[in-house]
Amino acid sequence: MKYTLLLFFVFATSFCPPETAVYICGSSGAKKYHLKEHCRGLSSCRSETVKTSLKQAKGLGLSLCGWED
Repeated sequence: MKYTLLLFFVFATSFCPPETAVYICGSSGAKKYHLKEHCRGLSSCRSETVKTSLKQAKGLGLSLCGWED
């Protein structure tokens, strides 16, 4: 029984969760990331909308859009 529980724990923790995709405005002045591609906050974006990972968006110093709360 202990071996089965240990095996289950190792199996369950060996997989990484998928990266969360977010959307950012492609301009250099972007400050926010968005969870939805058609977020209201992206309506003022004059550049292309870029799909990226949440980790990369946070690495760029971006924060969550206020419309997403």
